[in-house]
Amino acid sequence: MEISGAWNVKIVPTMGVYAATKNAVRTLTEALRQESTTGLRVTEISPGFVATNLGDSMPEGPIKAAMAARMQEIALPPEAVAKAIAYAIDQPPEVEIGSIAIRPTVQD
Repeated sequence: MEISGAWNVKIVPTMGVYAATKNAVRTLTEALRQESTTGLRVTEISPGFVATNLGDSMPEGPIKAAMAARMQEIALPPEAVAKAIAYAIDQPPEVEIGSIAIRPTVQD
């Protein structure tokens, strides 16, 4: 069993609804960008597998164990996502970073 981050580009079995919600956020983000008339900068951040406490809410079992093991192997530290966000914010006012995909380099 493989557990990996399912986001709006990588789709894994049983995670279709989750991935669909990510695509909805991406569409809404693009709509906000296009509809802005005040210079609002909008950036969509698509993190892959990030070390979080998401598994803490899962019942004990093989899926929770697989997620915990995979997290130990490849999950990104939350600080990596924070650095990407800071990068987008630090751009000059006339520059918008429309989308950033962040994922572990070893994620398959």
